Amino acid sequence: MAFVETDIQDQIMIIKLNRPDRLNALSEVIREGMSEAFTKFEKDSNLEVAILTGEGRGFCAGEDMKESLERGDVGSRSGKVFRDPFMERTLEKPVIGAINGYAMGGGFMIVERTDLRVAVKEAIFEVSEAKRWLLGGYDHGHYGNLPHPIATEMALGFRFTAERLYQLGYINRLVEKEELMPTAISMAEHLLTLIPASRV
Repeated sequence: MAFVETDIQDQIMIIKLNRPDRLNALSEVIREGMSEAFTKFEKDSNLEVAILTGEGRGFCAGEDMKESLERGDVGSRSGKVFRDPFMERTLEKPVIGAINGYAMGGGFMIVERTDLRVAVKEAIFEVSEAKRWLLGGYDHGHYGNLPHPIATEMALGFRFTAERLYQLGYINRLVEKEELMPTAISMAEHLLTLIPASRV
């Protein structure tokens, strides 16, 4: 079973995190799969827009704590490093986040990297490092798309509903579950009608 699945629909690449039993937590195999998918998206001139989503109840639960505990490097950056143009912010093509559920910790940082965001009404957003006495909440992501007071709340571990982030303008579309992918694809198709330089 592939832990990161890809599906190409004309010029659109759909990337799905597929580890639902762990809420798509960021294990090494997930990181490697994302790296491979986004590198392909970056290099393939026929692909213009990506949609990133998750399987099951979670978009991404952040760091795989079980795996990190087994390695003894919780909260550190000592794990295997994969080049990922999306997470490194070097990607020059738009990525739409289709947020199907929980986006926690590093999962929220993935949401931060997206250019447009569609979320189901049940989606929950939280960065919980501060609750675990870890500094990661302040150290990565920088919450550049959030107003400063809201970014402060997020860094301090407050939980946000999709409805609240939609009201704040952080989420572009708030939809029912069955509307998530059709809405994301519709947005991607709209981007394809624009000249490439205007998309990001």
